[in-house]
Amino acid sequence: MTQNLSQTLATQVRAVSGRPIAKATKMELWQGLSAAVVDQIADSWDTTTETYAKGRQEHYFSAEFLMGRALLNNLSNLGLVDEARAALAEHGDDLSVVLEEEPDAALGNGGLGRLAACFLDSCATLDLPVAGYGILYRYGLFKQLFDNGFQTEHPDPWMEEGYPFVIRREEAQRIVSYADLTVRAVPYDMPITGYGTKNVNTLRLWRAEPVEEFDYDAFNSQRFTDAIVDRERTNDISRVLYPNDTTFEGKVLRVRQQYFFCSASLQAIVDNYVEHHGKDLTDFAKYNAIQLNDTHPVLAIPELMRLLMDEHGLGWEDAWAIVAKTFAYTNHTVLAEALETWEMTIFDRLFPRIAEIVREIDRRFRIEMAERGLEQSTIDYMAPVSGNTVRMAWIACYAAYSINGVAALHTEIIKRETLKEWHDIWPERFNNKTNGVTPRRWLKQCNPRLASLLDRVTGSDEWVTDLSVLSRYVDSASEDVLDELTSIKHANKVDFAAWVKEREGVDIDPDAIFDVQIKRLHEYKRQLLNALYILDLYFRIKDDPTLDVPKRVFVFGAKAAPGYIRAKGVIKLINTIADLVNNDEDINGRIKVVFIHNYNVSPAEHIIPAADISEQISTAGKEASGTSNMKFMMNGALTLGTLDGANVEILDAVGDENAYIFGATEDELPELRQNYDPRWHYENVPGLKRVLDALTDGTLDDCGSGWFHDLRWSLLEAGYEPADVYYVLGDFAAYRDAKDRMATDYRDARAWARKVWVNIAQSGRFSSDRTITDYANEVWKLDATPID
Repeated sequence: MTQNLSQTLATQVRAVSGRPIAKATKMELWQGLSAAVVDQIADSWDTTTETYAKGRQEHYFSAEFLMGRALLNNLSNLGLVDEARAALAEHGDDLSVVLEEEPDAALGNGGLGRLAACFLDSCATLDLPVAGYGILYRYGLFKQLFDNGFQTEHPDPWMEEGYPFVIRREEAQRIVSYADLTVRAVPYDMPITGYGTKNVNTLRLWRAEPVEEFDYDAFNSQRFTDAIVDRERTNDISRVLYPNDTTFEGKVLRVRQQYFFCSASLQAIVDNYVEHHGKDLTDFAKYNAIQLNDTHPVLAIPELMRLLMDEHGLGWEDAWAIVAKTFAYTNHTVLAEALETWEMTIFDRLFPRIAEIVREIDRRFRIEMAERGLEQSTIDYMAPVSGNTVRMAWIACYAAYSINGVAALHTEIIKRETLKEWHDIWPERFNNKTNGVTPRRWLKQCNPRLASLLDRVTGSDEWVTDLSVLSRYVDSASEDVLDELTSIKHANKVDFAAWVKEREGVDIDPDAIFDVQIKRLHEYKRQLLNALYILDLYFRIKDDPTLDVPKRVFVFGAKAAPGYIRAKGVIKLINTIADLVNNDEDINGRIKVVFIHNYNVSPAEHIIPAADISEQISTAGKEASGTSNMKFMMNGALTLGTLDGANVEILDAVGDENAYIFGATEDELPELRQNYDPRWHYENVPGLKRVLDALTDGTLDDCGSGWFHDLRWSLLEAGYEPADVYYVLGDFAAYRDAKDRMATDYRDARAWARKVWVNIAQSGRFSSDRTITDYANEVWKLDATPID
């Protein structure tokens, strides 16, 4: 680093704005400061890349990387926050104001993408030679707005004003060919800084561009549409994350996207091997491991077979031997029916050679299983191809040398049920890697007050890179520390209340309990259960205005997939309940409901430090792990949830007295469901009938959509699907009891603070540093490679 930020800031701002720094806009200041940070790390980044290229590397393939804002994260990791603040202050500008100019990199949806981002942070911090590979979506996931309580989806053009943290590498482009289209894959590299290290890792994001930018002859011949049609088909590949696949053409586009980034990434990886280790690819797996983050990148398996055979002359057996030692697969679901499948006709249409290889994988699999003595029905169930259906998870299970779940309970379920047949044959492939989150972003950066307290209590900032050190202090917090912890939480709540007022226009009381559920909107996550509780509490207060309940603020944040109508109905319901509750003078602010629109990483950084309660209420056995539960725990919110996913391990860490667990367990549900009658609960659980009837009796207005009627019907009626499939009514009474008990306990501030402290101090096992260390040692066989 030859110059400090003060020396380079003015130059970089002038370069991006074309005017003196005194006349620059706040956006231009953000761009200039970001460019100055890239300037600071450029040499280290290049050295890291060159060093990694020569040795063993791990390549993390993921359809999404929910990175969040990059500038503050990089300044914090590099120890440059104070220097950046001072550099801006010299010109009369405030760092906190400039930081707000950065858009969120809209490259992910929820936990899957945020997990990938946390993993990259930990890999860099631990000096591990790991690179991420994905797609540079122009719009990413949609921008969510509410129109009369209904979710509406809008483009989120996050890169329109430039983004200094993605660097175009024109010289490293690759060609990706389909039967009907040939495109250029142009890499854009994002630096991933580690905390307290010179290593700078890379997230490589591919952008689809036409081989010929524009058909000039067609345009001159007045065929204007023909001149742009192939360009637009190409641009579609990297335009939007998860395009709607309710139509056949939507499915085709998704498969085209998946093949695009898998093929481009593998070409680059193979070329790097040849450059450094020669044309004999026998040792490819010695130098390369590839982690498939769910099934979206599984096309990498037949594509690597194609490259090894067609481009490098290997026979099938030699190529498959390499593939079988290269790929590891992370499963993220317990539902076999939710595992990704595609029509074989899509493969035939887009890439006949890949279709041919997939069919050959299927043929050889069937022969191998028959030789093992499996029954034909079992072979047919496990086969990668069934009729016109390609089963992506089955290809991954057959080819991968490692198959892991993402929480202890989840891994047991996939071994016992979801992937049972695979576990029966290859039990040695299965292992658990409980998810984790980075304490750099999710504690040190987003909760500086708490971070400062932890520095003082532990005597250093060692916890930032080894969160487990906090466990040494779990029983030693003085009353002064507990009181300061309470003050910190209140200050965070004051800040959050001001943010909510500015962003959502809702006044909330920092003295209220902040009860938070922020996650993707899906029926199994049971935001509906939370909404029904709020409505019940509202009716209870209406019935008895003297009811002694602490003030409550219920905070939601979630996006529903555009084609998921029932999930969108839940969003409308919550917003309608908010209108009812927030505007009722009889309630007088005793309860408030806030739905944070366009929930993503940056809002989460405001919400999580202010939360008192972490809602983790999925139907037991349905949530693979969860990661918001870990972020809340680190920041001193108590878990109110089911024994599902990583909640089981959180409870093990903190003890029954420091969490609020309710509801049927995963092993109890099968028997409970045998004679389950949701109408019995409707008729017999006090208050429940009134709550459900309110959905359709005129109390709540769904504006003629019929969505509230559908929600009520889904809970009570047995139609083409079982009624109340996610056991919402079955768990309602236990949920209400747990939430009411929690609210009563909150009154004892000192006792509550002690519960909070235990959660923070025991959060070390949920650091992504621990998860990545386990991956590196047990799956990737990867050593730290610090650069000089």
